[in-house]
Amino acid sequence: MSLLDMIQNSDQKMLPDHYKSLSVEEMEARVKELKDKMGSRIFIPGHHYQKDEVIQFADVTGDSLQLAQVSAKNSEAEYIVFCGVHFMAETADILTGDGQKVILPDMRAGCSMADMANIDQTERGWTEMQQTFGDTIIPLTYVNSTAAIKSFVGENGGATVTSSNAKKMLEWAFTQKERILFLPDQHLGRNTAYDLGIPLDAMAVWDPILERFEYGGDLSQVRVILWKGHCSVHENFTVGNIEDLRANDPDTAIIVHPECSREVVAKSDYAGSTKYIIETIGNAEAGTKWAVGTEMNLVNRLTKQHPDKEVFSLNPQMCPCLTMNRIDLPHLLWTMETIENDEVMNQISVEPEIAKWAEVALERMLERV
Repeated sequence: MSLLDMIQNSDQKMLPDHYKSLSVEEMEARVKELKDKMGSRIFIPGHHYQKDEVIQFADVTGDSLQLAQVSAKNSEAEYIVFCGVHFMAETADILTGDGQKVILPDMRAGCSMADMANIDQTERGWTEMQQTFGDTIIPLTYVNSTAAIKSFVGENGGATVTSSNAKKMLEWAFTQKERILFLPDQHLGRNTAYDLGIPLDAMAVWDPILERFEYGGDLSQVRVILWKGHCSVHENFTVGNIEDLRANDPDTAIIVHPECSREVVAKSDYAGSTKYIIETIGNAEAGTKWAVGTEMNLVNRLTKQHPDKEVFSLNPQMCPCLTMNRIDLPHLLWTMETIENDEVMNQISVEPEIAKWAEVALERMLERV
């Protein structure tokens, strides 16, 4: 089920108007009051890309899988108010206990990348790939995918990957089958496979809209099939951005996320996961300059956290992730007040059969990293 279907089929309510008239100070005071009142009954994980107005109330910050795992370990919490996007809350629901409720403060907080691979497209594409290549393919999916895609991968012998462990998981996958189908982000798949020594001409792109391969050579030579999906934020960092910076400020180090294109990663000084970016800048010498190719809320936070360094976005025109920004202070307050009133709105609940196989895909990864 897509995010749009989820919203249309849910009993989601819209933010009441009176929250829009409250001052920031009033909302912050009320959230703090409710956090203190509910104590361990409520747990608020916040993704690195969230706004500061939300992150200030997070019990823990991190990447999507890390937050889901921490939520699962926090068995005292009755309510997990997940400040991230839809697929992240799904993963938290899969891993947390039956007695815990995972809530997404705004159901419109989706992920365009995750929505680029729906289950119907994937099953149709898989059928075509099996007809073309036979039983030689193992599917891998980035954790930035829907629960249904994770479930498909788990049921077909594959596993999930993160941007931190993608290389290790591709190495494992090649011990299982001759070819890999990588969903839904073509750039992470391409960059990781290239780092493993797979030539670009051994990678084909599967277009789920046109239901065909984008490949000009002999398909029998293909070792990696890349789903035609991408992150709308990271795809906006360009070679032009790098060339401009090299020409005008050559002393600046460029560090990017592997969701950026192969050309951008190749021309950057460093590339790695969000955790890698945070740690690299944190460990850098004072006085160094860093152009960062990732989401703006995180870049702005790194700028504030490291005043001894110059940290800025590689793309000066970059905006924060629009869907991640759906989670804001008014929605967080509204969610907490409904919980106080024993109401549960915008609960994320993954169907048991889907959750079963999605957890298999997650566990196959966790066993190897």
